[in-house]
This record gives sequence, structure tokens and C-alpha cells, in this order.
Amino acid sequence: MKAHKTAARRNKRRAFSTRNRIRAAGTRPRLSVHRTVKHISAQIIDDEKQATVCFATTVGKANADKNSGNIAGAKAIGKKIAELAIAKGIKQVAFDRGPNRYHGRIKALADAAREAGLEF
Repeated sequence: MKAHKTAARRNKRRAFSTRNRIRAAGTRPRLSVHRTVKHISAQIIDDEKQATVCFATTVGKANADKNSGNIAGAKAIGKKIAELAIAKGIKQVAFDRGPNRYHGRIKALADAAREAGLEF
């Protein structure tokens, strides 16, 4: 139990550190990524208005037939979130990876969003 609490504290500290650097850098909206074992989701958050601008996720009936827990699913979500953001008039975002390392599915999502037109 103690190891679990220590890991949770470490993850929370890493996430706060990442977000604080992003907030100090400027007023761009955040592209926040949440990863689980089976799914991945991304949302663009405007911290000034404290509102979610748009979101995309692999959870739900629309994505039941796709591979949601792998790199292909992450690329699909990255492309989808970029298209939604550009439709709302957002071209520049700050990438918030939270407590996750920038590798694997997180990196695939970020690369797909960049290819679709978002600037980090």
C-alpha cells in the first residue's frame, strides 16, 4: 500500500510540475492528454475562461471497432482533436502530458496533432 501511495504522489507532483511550466509560459490553451491502459483521451482547455473548448476520446460506441488502446488509436485521437481545434479557430496550444512520459502513445498523439496542423 505504501508503494502505491508513493507512486501516486510522484505522479501528482510530476503533473503539477508540467502544468505549472505550461501556465507560466503564456496564455495559450492547453492540450491535455489522459491515458489509461485501454483508452486515451485529449481535450483542449482554456485556462482563462476555465472551460473545455473541445475533446476527443476512444471511449464510446463510435470507437468500439477501432484499436483504442494502441498507437493507432492515439494517432486517430491526435488527428481528430487537431481538426476540432482548427474548426474552433485554435492553431497554437501548449502540450500538457500530465504525469505521462513523452513516449509511445503520448508521442504518437502529439505527432499526429502536429501533422494535422496544430502548433505546440
